[in-house]
Amino acid sequence: MSVKDKVIVITGASSGIGEATAKLVAKNGAKVVLGARREARLQAIVKDIEADGGQAAYSVTDVRNPDEVQGLVDLAKSKFDGLDVIFNNAGIMPNSPISELRTKDWNDMVDINLKGVLNGIAAVMPTFTSQKSGQIITTSSVAGIKSFAGSGVYGATKFAVRNLMEVLRMESAQEGTNIRTVSLYPAAINTELLGSITDKKVADNMGEFYKQVGITPDAVARVVNFAIDQPESVNVNEFTIYPTKQA
Repeated sequence: MSVKDKVIVITGASSGIGEATAKLVAKNGAKVVLGARREARLQAIVKDIEADGGQAAYSVTDVRNPDEVQGLVDLAKSKFDGLDVIFNNAGIMPNSPISELRTKDWNDMVDINLKGVLNGIAAVMPTFTSQKSGQIITTSSVAGIKSFAGSGVYGATKFAVRNLMEVLRMESAQEGTNIRTVSLYPAAINTELLGSITDKKVADNMGEFYKQVGITPDAVARVVNFAIDQPESVNVNEFTIYPTKQA
């Protein structure tokens, strides 16, 4: 098996890791279906992919809405006659100390970072279970394996995703559905994620740190491409992606 000709759904595809991954796998022959909230950005990315000889489609998608996520998956199946991979990449990071009680930010992170992943899984499971193949890739974070002050709720959603994906892997093996899972733990990757931080002190500190050590989203895209490219019998299911300069 290879990336070529696989039908891949990507959420959070309008920038950063999602955009970089879409362009890379499309260049390598995949058929990509992109979901995000910013239609103009999605249109531009699809245009870039098609200009480079690739195949792509998009649907405006808020991962908090299960019907919109289902519509994105249905588009992939109808346009490209199949479904092989979903990359649950959408996420936000409005970090702040817990003592500030920014409960709206907390709820937004739970709704997008955790429930959004669940919506993606629910949208593809019937197809993957029926065809006894498929791959579910999810962006967790290094904050899903280590604890950081100022990232308590964000980290909680990412720890939850880590557990969810491991249980999904185990259950798939037990049930014989052959669904492969991939959990990504990116560290300092230069994306728009920093722009979602609402606490000025946290934003300034993280922004300065990322300027010093951050690497481009292409680093994560290459890992996703590698994972998809593995034989169906191989499940390479966890990757931590650090900048070499980051301690």
